[in-house]
Amino acid sequence: MSTAILTGPPVAGSSLEADLRTLGFDVRTADDPASAAELIAAVPAQERIAVVDPRFVGHLHALRLALTDPRFPAAAVPGALTAQPEARPALAGALGRIPVGAGTAHLTDVLTETLTESLDREDVGLHRVELGSLVATVALTPAQREEAREAVAAVDDEAVRLRTAVKSRDGFFTTFGISPYSRYLARWCARRGLTPNQVTTASLLAALIAAGCAATGTRGGFVAAGVLLLFSFVLDCADGQLARYSLQYSTMGAWLDATFDRAKEYAYYAGLALGAARGGDDVWALALGAMVLQTCRHVVDFSFNEANHDATANTSPTAALSDKLDSVGWTVWVRRMIVLPIGERWAMIAVLTALTTPRIVFYALLVGCALAACYTTAGRVLRSLTRRARRTDRAARALADLADSGPLATLFAKGPAARGNMTPPLMALAGVAFLMAQLAWKDGGSWWPVLGAAIYAAFSGAAVARALKGPLDWLVPPLFRIGEYVTILVLAARSDDPGALPVAYGLVAAVAYHHYDTVYRIRGGTGAPPRWLVRATGGSEGRILVITVLAAALSPSGFTIALTALAVVLALLVLTESIRFWVSSGAPAVHDEGEPA
Repeated sequence: MSTAILTGPPVAGSSLEADLRTLGFDVRTADDPASAAELIAAVPAQERIAVVDPRFVGHLHALRLALTDPRFPAAAVPGALTAQPEARPALAGALGRIPVGAGTAHLTDVLTETLTESLDREDVGLHRVELGSLVATVALTPAQREEAREAVAAVDDEAVRLRTAVKSRDGFFTTFGISPYSRYLARWCARRGLTPNQVTTASLLAALIAAGCAATGTRGGFVAAGVLLLFSFVLDCADGQLARYSLQYSTMGAWLDATFDRAKEYAYYAGLALGAARGGDDVWALALGAMVLQTCRHVVDFSFNEANHDATANTSPTAALSDKLDSVGWTVWVRRMIVLPIGERWAMIAVLTALTTPRIVFYALLVGCALAACYTTAGRVLRSLTRRARRTDRAARALADLADSGPLATLFAKGPAARGNMTPPLMALAGVAFLMAQLAWKDGGSWWPVLGAAIYAAFSGAAVARALKGPLDWLVPPLFRIGEYVTILVLAARSDDPGALPVAYGLVAAVAYHHYDTVYRIRGGTGAPPRWLVRATGGSEGRILVITVLAAALSPSGFTIALTALAVVLALLVLTESIRFWVSSGAPAVHDEGEPA
C-alpha cells in the first residue's frame, strides 16, 4: 500500500479520493506543509508517498502515469507528484523549507507545484509526465473546474492508454500485423490480473514448443512450428504492451525481456537444425552462422548507439538526409523493413518453415540478415565519418565494456598507445584479419591458428589501449565478436567429429548471452558485469586462444568434449552472475516506452 496526502482546500463532490484508492493509495489529508511533513514521517520508509491537490481535475490515467510508474524516483503532473523511498528525503526537506506566516501564500496555495519545483532543483531524477491529449490541472475556480471537466470528457483516457501501450517506433509487420490486436490481448491480460512476466514466460514456452515441433522433421511439425512461432511473437508484443498499459515494470521483467527473445530465436534455430538432421540434412553450420550474424548485427546496433546517444555536436549531412527521408511516409516503412527487424524476421522464418525446408530457411535468413547488416553498418560508418561529434567518457567506458577484453588484452594494452583517430578500429580489424587468414590457410589441426590467436590478442590490446572516443571506435566491439564467433564456427566445422558443431552452437549461445547481459546492464545505467567475471571467462581474446589450442592439441572427439566442458563452465558462470544481478535490488527496471499520449 502507498500513501497519498491531500493538501489544499477540499472540493465537494470530487471523485479524487476514490480514484486514488483505485490506484492503490491509502488517502490522508493535511492542512499545511508542517502536517504533511508529519504524515510523511509516520509512513514506513519503504513506501511510496504521493502529494495531491484536492482541486486536481484530470484523467485517471494521468494520475496513474504520475503516481504509479516504478521507474522514476519522483514524478509529477500539475496538481500531483510522487516520491519513492530514494526521493522521500528530498520531499521532506522541501516541505521543511517552506516558510510559515505572512507572505507565504504563493508557496502554499498550490503546494504541489512548489514541491515539484523544489524536487526539480534537487536533481533527484524527477520525471515530468508527457500528457499529450490527457488532462491534468488544478482548477482554482468553479469556472476553471467546469472547463477542465469538459476537457476531460472530450478525451477517452482508456483509448489513450490502449494506444500508448504500443511502442511508437516499430517494424512494419509488428505495427500493422500484430499490434492492432495484441494491444487488446494485453488489456485482456491486465483485467485478469496477469503480469508481463507471465506473458513473457508464455511466449518463451510457445517458442520452445515450436522448436520442438520443428525438431520432429515432419511437414506437419514444420507447419505447427511456424504457427506457434507467430503466436509466440504475438505474446512477445503483448508482454511489453501489458507492461506499458498497467505500468508493471520490474527488474525481473527487464531481465526476462532482455534475454528471452534471443533464447527463443536461438532455440528455434536449434530445433530447425535437429529437424533437418532427421531428414538427413546437416545444417548446423548454417544455424550457427545465422546465430553469429544476428548477434554481430545487434552488437553493431548497441555499440553505435552507446557511442553516440550522449555525444555533443552530434550532427552530420548523412543524419540530416536520414531525417529528411523520415518526413516522407513510405520511405520510413521501407527503411524499417530493410533492416529486417524481429517482426519481419520471425514472419519470414515462420512462413518459410511451414512451406519449405530448414536449409532454405537458413539461406534466406543469412542472405536477408547480411543485406540488412551491410545497409545499417554502411549508413552508420558514413554518419560517423561526416559528423563532428565529441564523445563522452561514459560512451568510451561503455565501448570498453562491450569489447569484453580479458587479462591478455589488458596486458598488451599497457604499452604505449598509438595515436590517431582510426587506430583502435584499424588495430581490431588487423587482428581479426590475421586470425581469419590463419584459419582459412591452415588445416583445423594445425598450430598456426594458435599463432593467429596470439597475434590477435596483441592487436586487441592495442585497440583498447586508450579511450575509445574516435569516430569509428564503435566498430571495435563488433570486430571482436566477429573474431571470436567465427573462430568457433570455423574450427568446429573443420572438425571430423559430427558433434562439434552442435556443441559449438551451445558455446556461442553462452558467450552471446554474456554479451547481451552486458548490453542491458549498461542500458540500465548500472555498468558492465563485475571485472572478476570477465577475468574468469578469459575475455574475448583469451577464449579464442584457448579454443585454438584445444583444436590443435586434441583429437576431433577430444575437441568436442573440451568444447562441451567449456560451454558448460561459461554458461554456469555467466548465468549465475546474471541471475544474481537481475533479481537484486540494484538492477534497473528497463523497458521500451510507448509514444506520448
